[in-house]
Amino acid sequence: MVLEVALIDVTPGQEEDFASAYKTARHLVTGTPGCRSVRMTRGIESPSRFVLLVEWDSVEAHEVNFRGSPSFPEWRRLIGPYFAGAPHVEHYADI
Repeated sequence: MVLEVALIDVTPGQEEDFASAYKTARHLVTGTPGCRSVRMTRGIESPSRFVLLVEWDSVEAHEVNFRGSPSFPEWRRLIGPYFAGAPHVEHYADI
């Protein structure tokens, strides 16, 4: 199992619109082969910062199955307009 962690800074004032767009787009990730779970969290001290946590079977499930699919551009089309900058994305493995 691999955990994708994406730090997403949203343009201040657009947090609720981003959260709504995420709810609309979430199925695009959850329906991807190799996706185990998806969770979005919002900062308490920094309410314009969101953290996306996705459990994948492998890095390839994320990079190939999702990012290489037609779902990825649709995902970005729906949530991307609210980004204040490019998300910072990394993968992690349990120890």
